[in-house]
Amino acid sequence: VLATSLAAALYAAFCLQESVKQRKPAKLFTLHHYKAVYRLYTAPEHSSCRRKLALYSLAFFLLVTVHFGTKDLFVLYELGSPLCWAADLIGYGSAASYLAYLSSLGGLRLLQLCLGDTLVAEIGLISNIAGLVVISLAATTPLMFTGYGILFLSMAATPVIRAKLSKLVSETEQGALFASVACVEGLCSLVAAGVFNSLYPASLHFMRGFPFLFGAIILLIPAAIIGWIEIWDSNHDYSHFSDASITPANG
Repeated sequence: VLATSLAAALYAAFCLQESVKQRKPAKLFTLHHYKAVYRLYTAPEHSSCRRKLALYSLAFFLLVTVHFGTKDLFVLYELGSPLCWAADLIGYGSAASYLAYLSSLGGLRLLQLCLGDTLVAEIGLISNIAGLVVISLAATTPLMFTGYGILFLSMAATPVIRAKLSKLVSETEQGALFASVACVEGLCSLVAAGVFNSLYPASLHFMRGFPFLFGAIILLIPAAIIGWIEIWDSNHDYSHFSDASITPANG
């Protein structure tokens, strides 16, 4: 992990190009940075973009919260009855869960060759929802690994939402945007630990896998948000096209 983090840091320092071409002097300790994040969501101009920015941020928050919350419960769930996994199966299960990162990366690249970003995100969310539902009902080892297998595209939606957020702001606002995204991720870890770690012991008496089912239900919200924004954009573009085609005829 240390070697991978070091490689990423070196790549960011020496290989990535600066997005802002004209550099300006800036202070390190100033309230200007916090005001920039605030203006990101409250600026009156381009209100539709700001609305989509808030909705995508909400979708990102819910998705990452479910990811953090369910990930912390996998080992506890596998140790208990009826699975009662030993150390070797726990290791295989952890390996299977982390393979979702690699399979999602490969699937993301392949799907983007023939599908739009919105469909890719929806497919990733469907993979996540279906996998969590299967895991919530898993009473045998094969069924648990089946749930891990269904999660093979579960991480594809997160980078798509990040990309959509980045496209909604200008070059000079990218830093403020991803600073706010980092704050949202920190909040996700706190909320996930509080909600899912409390929900698991509270639901043991009626359904041990209920936190995973609860996470799957929560993921329906970002799926609906992404789908609604895509439909709204399509209708908006179609209305502009219709107006443009009617105007010459009236003239």
